[in-house]
Amino acid sequence: MEFSHKSVLLNEAIESLQIKPDGIYIDGTAGGAGHSTEIAKKLSSGRLIAIDRDPDAVEVATKRLKGLNATVVQGNFTEMGDIAGNLGITQVDGILLDLGTSSWQLDNGERGFSYHKDAPLDMRMSRSGTTAADLVNNLSLRALTDILRKYGEEKFAGRIAASIVNQRAIKKIETTFELSEIISNSVPAAAKRDGHPARKSFQAIRIAVNDELKAVEDGVNSAFKLLAPGGILSIITFHSLEDRIVKHGFAEFCKGCTCPSDFPICVCGNKPRAELVNRKPIIPSRYEIEENARSRSAKLRSVRKI
Repeated sequence: MEFSHKSVLLNEAIESLQIKPDGIYIDGTAGGAGHSTEIAKKLSSGRLIAIDRDPDAVEVATKRLKGLNATVVQGNFTEMGDIAGNLGITQVDGILLDLGTSSWQLDNGERGFSYHKDAPLDMRMSRSGTTAADLVNNLSLRALTDILRKYGEEKFAGRIAASIVNQRAIKKIETTFELSEIISNSVPAAAKRDGHPARKSFQAIRIAVNDELKAVEDGVNSAFKLLAPGGILSIITFHSLEDRIVKHGFAEFCKGCTCPSDFPICVCGNKPRAELVNRKPIIPSRYEIEENARSRSAKLRSVRKI
């Protein structure tokens, strides 16, 4: 199966970085190298570091970036500071993070990300560590409920978790279709009119398997620390939990004085460390959403280091 992925907000993301031909850039989520390729094409004496935790993505990105000023590294974007340091780089001019699950991961049945394809219940982006099946079959009722409620914002979390626990007592849950059917049978018919009933639960379990929200928080801070003054950090998010972390992180970078409003002068000495490139997030055009339905929830936020 060919590694295919439509890069979301491609032109907007590239423009947001305001790329300099001699600059150093990081794509922390290289995926199918869509964004990476466009960044690298704009470089002359500059350099791109393309990072991805998925070994399949690393293999494909290496092929697609061949001949360009790019280095591909397998790793988590939370480790970008160490990765850059190992390459002799201490500061970069721009960083891009596309936090969405790639079309390849969703469409490749064996990866177990999608409720539309029957496959082993895996969901590991790195192909290593704890699987979705491990969580579903071993976590307590309370832990499962918490994951579905916190990461999926699923209002029927308790009912779904209870059904999972009851079913696994009869037979181990091993495939995506088995889990999807359990979820579908756990929610009322009215709830199924708002899209596939397993969507939120699959999102929640995937986030838990890959510890995605902690990675976003760590990644935002690691990326900002690595930026040179004037450097730009651009992040594409796909659901409210990710976007909230990015929005709040950027707000902290842009925050100045924190003294109470009734103080006559500033005594805290805090200065803004960054400024927003766009006051509001950039969202896909109607045309892009029609061409790629998976882009519909995407938001692009960018911040410039002062």
